Amino acid sequence: MEFEDLQKIWDSQSNQYLYTINETAMYNYIASKKKKTFLIANTSELFLIAVNLFTGTALVFMSISNWKLMFFPILTAAWMYITATYVLIHRIGRRKSDRLFDKSIFGNLTHAISTATYQVRLSMLMRWNIIPIAILSCWGVWNKKHSVWITGLILLVFVIAYFASNWEHGIHQKRKRDLEALQDTLQK
Repeated sequence: MEFEDLQKIWDSQSNQYLYTINETAMYNYIASKKKKTFLIANTSELFLIAVNLFTGTALVFMSISNWKLMFFPILTAAWMYITATYVLIHRIGRRKSDRLFDKSIFGNLTHAISTATYQVRLSMLMRWNIIPIAILSCWGVWNKKHSVWITGLILLVFVIAYFASNWEHGIHQKRKRDLEALQDTLQK
């Protein structure tokens, strides 16, 4: 028998073709993928905003605690406030764009891919954001005449964070590729 003939054979238990897609199951599957993608994006955004605001505020208080304004902690805090603001503005824009997608299978899938693309870009941007923060932090510690070992230890922590962010970025890229592969499969 040819493949076309196999497609026409009825399944006697459910009166459906053997090679059909259960649209309800597919819709639920895509909805769960979309929900997971949104949860990851929301968690990432809120975490980045909170960490940058908290750390920036801690640096400001640390800098002014002895009534002597220190340049590098204030500069690092300003960078972190700018980063938090950037993430917040893009979060608001992403949330506003949620209304542009319809509630169909393809609409939900396109929406999930759009959010996954946003998450990939955000993770790459935050990966590159480690570099100026590391430079400012090491420069500030070095400028205060601290030990070379302390500066080296701080630099090592930032190098580890950079490579860990690469691992995280790869996970987001894989999730996006999986969604795009599902879209390609459904469009055939």
